[in-house]
Amino acid sequence: MPSFDVVSEVDLAEAKNAVDNVSREISTRYDFKGSKSTIEIEGGVITIFADDDMKLRQMHEILQGNMQKRGIEPGSLDYQKEEPAAGQSVRQRVLLKEGIDKELAKSLVKQIKAEKFKVQVAIQGDELRVTGKKRDDLQAVIAFLKGLKNDQPMQYKNFRD
Repeated sequence: MPSFDVVSEVDLAEAKNAVDNVSREISTRYDFKGSKSTIEIEGGVITIFADDDMKLRQMHEILQGNMQKRGIEPGSLDYQKEEPAAGQSVRQRVLLKEGIDKELAKSLVKQIKAEKFKVQVAIQGDELRVTGKKRDDLQAVIAFLKGLKNDQPMQYKNFRD
């Protein structure tokens, strides 16, 4: 029976490469000359240190651009609240969203069932397994899910016939 998985993943190696590119760009940009602004990644958490709010906003734009170039959707970045750091500088943590949480999974299942596709949807931890009799039904579900507007970027993997 054909099936596929709906997941939400971030490639940490690509995220690290994007953060390294941002760090390199900050060190060469004229408007960051003499600035102590830095960006680093550890696990699934990116930490941004900036001299002021304006530089922090510029670093957000640079980070989002580099993530996009690396194939990571900006929707997978979860910006936390800014906090003051040493002196006048500010620090902000950015979490990488991974996995589909229970509420989103339940709402996706409900929406798929409301459309009356001839498929079964099962929640398996932080991913969804969609199973159907025909490949066309599964492709229709993928098209439907791509059309939905939600904050969480999703990938479709393990399409089996």
